[in-house]
Amino acid sequence: QVQLVESGGGLVQAGGSLRLSCAASGRTSSDYAMAWFRQAPGKEREFVGSISWSGGSTRYADSVKGRLSVSRDNAKSTVYLQMNSLKPEDTAVYSCASTRYRRTDPGMATNLWHYWGQGTQVTVSS
Repeated sequence: QVQLVESGGGLVQAGGSLRLSCAASGRTSSDYAMAWFRQAPGKEREFVGSISWSGGSTRYADSVKGRLSVSRDNAKSTVYLQMNSLKPEDTAVYSCASTRYRRTDPGMATNLWHYWGQGTQVTVSS
């Protein structure tokens, strides 16, 4: 039973920072790639970034590259999304995801991410 629980969302001013966490349970965390997605009201779900099962490779959407970064601590079974220089357009519900396939990285292929958390709201005020 795989469970993903996000935390760390909230209200911040433009230019501020937040660190989101995604705690995983139910399986060996180090064997699976993880990703972050976001969805703003009225918009499609957007890929934010991902990290490989080994932690040695990350991928990012062009819109967040350089400001948001994904990392993981397998000892704590937790994946992080560090968000810096936040902009109002970053406002969205952020969800973490993982794949059912061991030691693979779906990248931006949304349909290959099988497990999802409930999401955490991030609101950036201007």
